[in-house]
Amino acid sequence: MIAFLTPDAPFPSVERALTDPNGLLAVGGELSAERLVSAYCRGIFPWYSVGQPVLWWSPDPRMVLHTDEFRVSHSLRARLRRGTYTVTTDTCFRDVVDACAQAYREGQDGTWITAPMARAYTELHDMGYAHSVEAWAGDELAGGLYGIAIGRMFFGESMFARRTDASKVALCALVGLLRAHDMPMIDCQQETRHLASLGARPISRQAFTKSLAALVGRADPVSWWPRGAIAGSS
Repeated sequence: MIAFLTPDAPFPSVERALTDPNGLLAVGGELSAERLVSAYCRGIFPWYSVGQPVLWWSPDPRMVLHTDEFRVSHSLRARLRRGTYTVTTDTCFRDVVDACAQAYREGQDGTWITAPMARAYTELHDMGYAHSVEAWAGDELAGGLYGIAIGRMFFGESMFARRTDASKVALCALVGLLRAHDMPMIDCQQETRHLASLGARPISRQAFTKSLAALVGRADPVSWWPRGAIAGSS
């Protein structure tokens, strides 16, 4: 049964989410930084369009990428060797969010990254929770991604590419960064063929929440996240 949230109401158990593949759990509530952190720590994320109330989801199954299962194709490996792109982190977070909002998605009309959503994630970035990874072709922002880091989990939100493989190069750099800091899992939320081609796979909600409990710990932002160029990423 879907819960209708007042501003101060806590989230219901994710087991109450609808049994459709998307797993709608709750409607309403404010889109504050505190609410978002609470949601991620429980395996819940917001996803809604302009004109809709805030919709909160907990899919079953859940798409995840274990960092030791990330697949690098021969063509991507060759591009990494050529150093086509320079990779940085957290140098232009809002630009990455805006580029993700503007990116074309097959089968989608418009974007779920609404203006209130972009502001909320920018606030999370200012608080140290949200991070971006950028791939540059000279001075051009060629691709990138953003998401939330809590404990030993990274919750991927969106990615974009303006040039071939730019978002994949950013993801490759992210995976290397997470491996180096013992963060073994990226939450990819929903299943897509693109993510599956990179090694992501669906797991049950029960398995996801079990991993979440083991990896998130206290709801604090990570303290080690770098800013600027990632050594050895180009």
